[in-house]
Amino acid sequence: MSRPTDDMTADPFQRHRGLLFTVAYEMLGSVADAEDVVQDTWLRWSAADRSDVVEPKAFLVRIATRLALNRLRTLRNRRETYVGPWLPEPLVTGPDAAGGVELAEDVSMAMLVVLETLTPIERAVFVLREVFGFAYAEIATALDRSEASVRQVAHRAREHVQARRPRFDTDPEQRRAVTERFLRACFEGDLTALLEVLAPDVVMTNDGGGKARAALRPVLGADRVARFILGIRARGELDGFRFEAVELNGEPGFLGWVGDRVEVAAIIQSANGRVRRLLSFHNPERLSGVNRVAGCASRPAGRHGGY
Repeated sequence: MSRPTDDMTADPFQRHRGLLFTVAYEMLGSVADAEDVVQDTWLRWSAADRSDVVEPKAFLVRIATRLALNRLRTLRNRRETYVGPWLPEPLVTGPDAAGGVELAEDVSMAMLVVLETLTPIERAVFVLREVFGFAYAEIATALDRSEASVRQVAHRAREHVQARRPRFDTDPEQRRAVTERFLRACFEGDLTALLEVLAPDVVMTNDGGGKARAALRPVLGADRVARFILGIRARGELDGFRFEAVELNGEPGFLGWVGDRVEVAAIIQSANGRVRRLLSFHNPERLSGVNRVAGCASRPAGRHGGY
């Protein structure tokens, strides 16, 4: 998706607000923390002497980047004591879902997971250069580093991401078909069908943070994942849920509603027509962003939410 155009509004902050959010979200992997960075950026922008500000966008990005870097270092310390696997916070995408936020072309969970393996400075440089296309000189100014240093960091980060980023199906129709088969097998409790749609080396990762019932380690292999899912169904843990098919981070997924709140979100990543990765989010603190966006949309009509 393209960045905001200069004629959208006379206020530079409002004009670039979507860009600032996405820069912070790509760096932090958290909707709530990205929103806090945007708010703090506005406070600093409001208090700044703008008489010497030649390029408002560069000035705002510099503030947001530095704030996000400081917050990222704090978050990394916090994640060391996180209960179970930590996943970047999901973001509802699709038409009108993000409330006017201008999203980067790639906010996929696959990308965000790989970005978690970079150092804070590598992540900042990669996001600004590879995701948003900022010039090395602009990044150097934003990070208060030399341009030569930024080029070295960018090269290192690019190689790291290319070596570790998994490849999943990109055809929307193929991904939708795989998702339909997977959800149908889950809802019907069909072990054979579930095993057929799961890749042999499928991995299921649950982010509960000690705040919700979830596996504390990734579940590996088609047989274990299938029996884990069907075990949840057999124990009645899905009773009272309504499920809605949605797009999360540009990927197929679904939301599980209890009443008017989302209690679980999941992303389904496929390769060669079979489910390769299942990422499920249960920690209520990390579903707040999904609930805010999903709460503005119409409620799911039924159990299968269109599937």
